[in-house]
Amino acid sequence: MAKSAPAFTCTECGAVHKKWAGRCDACGAWNAIIEEAPLAAGPSGRTLGARRGRKLALSTLAETEAPPRRVASGLAELDRVLGGGLVPGSAILVGGDPGIGKSTLLLQAAASFAREGLSCIYVSGEEASAQVRMRAARLGLSDAPVQLAAETGLRDILTTLDALRPDLAIIDSIQTMWADHVEAAPGSVSQVRAAAHEIVSFAKKRGTAVVLVGHVTKEGQIAGPRVVEHMVDTVLYFEGERGHQFRILRAVKNRFGPADEIGVFEMTGSGLAEIANPSALFLSERGAATPGSVVFAGMEGTRPVLTEIQALVAASPLGTPRRTVVGLDANRLSTILAVLEARCGIPFAGMDVFLNVAGGMRVSEPAADLAIAAALLSAREDIALPAEMVVFGEISLSGALRPVTQSENRLKEAKKLGFSRAIAPERSKITGGVGIRVQQMPDLTTFVGEIFAAG
Repeated sequence: MAKSAPAFTCTECGAVHKKWAGRCDACGAWNAIIEEAPLAAGPSGRTLGARRGRKLALSTLAETEAPPRRVASGLAELDRVLGGGLVPGSAILVGGDPGIGKSTLLLQAAASFAREGLSCIYVSGEEASAQVRMRAARLGLSDAPVQLAAETGLRDILTTLDALRPDLAIIDSIQTMWADHVEAAPGSVSQVRAAAHEIVSFAKKRGTAVVLVGHVTKEGQIAGPRVVEHMVDTVLYFEGERGHQFRILRAVKNRFGPADEIGVFEMTGSGLAEIANPSALFLSERGAATPGSVVFAGMEGTRPVLTEIQALVAASPLGTPRRTVVGLDANRLSTILAVLEARCGIPFAGMDVFLNVAGGMRVSEPAADLAIAAALLSAREDIALPAEMVVFGEISLSGALRPVTQSENRLKEAKKLGFSRAIAPERSKITGGVGIRVQQMPDLTTFVGEIFAAG
């Protein structure tokens, strides 16, 4: 039998190429094509069409099934992100920067689930069992009935899981797993894809919930083929800045609950502590009203979260002014600066612009546009907005302000934290009774004239 030719696969989109190239023709990614060993043709070298498959049992859309059973962990922030608890047989992928606290979070989660009556196995491919026990002792979890193993061989791990049939299995991490039937090094595209496929298939067949830890690239994406994210039911990112104690667990995909939900934790000496009211936490160090500081009333999933957006505008000694952004989209900043200059006649040429979200939070929703513009104008004109004011709204390229979703929930959260004034776009769905005075603006020009010209 002729030997199969090697295949070249793009790690970003999964496209297969006949030879290596620097740029993928399918998705345009550079340096993403990696050689991988070909898969076998099937049992005894036969092709798929050499034998008949079994007939599938079909059903109709009108048939009803009971909703999936959920098991709460006792960690309210984790349960919120999972959609209400752990679903048996689900596959969860957790990614995050090195040292951000992924192993700490999952060890605490395993201990919580074990204390709720679930049988849990924690398999570490990066640390010895003694190291995991040391972390458990530091976190005060030594008495939790969690079983440990330090192993990278996929065949041995699946054999153990099949024999014990635990309710939850945590694999730390998927990049260290080694499948002996794949001719590639651990961490390669083919190894990660094969290991993820075997583990997810086991979870679906045996009803064991599995959690896979994934390394991330320098761009912040989970390393390995993107097909792994399609295989699993839930993809979670554990975010945070090294200089801040806050950690955010964000769901970017969830087949059993809402996506874009977040859970907020605080890293302490005894592990991760839950934060029930993140808005109060992010605004706890905010002092008197200062130029360039604006409070944004945002939404993270179903939860309103208030964050402080800070801006600094100064004359630039450079030929090309600097644009530094932390916690926001840099392209969005460029768009807002262009709208301010084109529609309001306020130039930022020759000025360095620095923009930051306090507390290490990341804001991605368009509703932050008006708060960003307000912070930039406040810093440029050296005018402080009232400390009791919150701002939200989307800015269009024409300078109009577009209404955003869940305006009342944003205002209710602001009222609960002591704010008495708000600026929102015109036509926002506000029925009244929120207990806060709202100024509705039709466009950015009106906002600049009423807020900053009067100041």
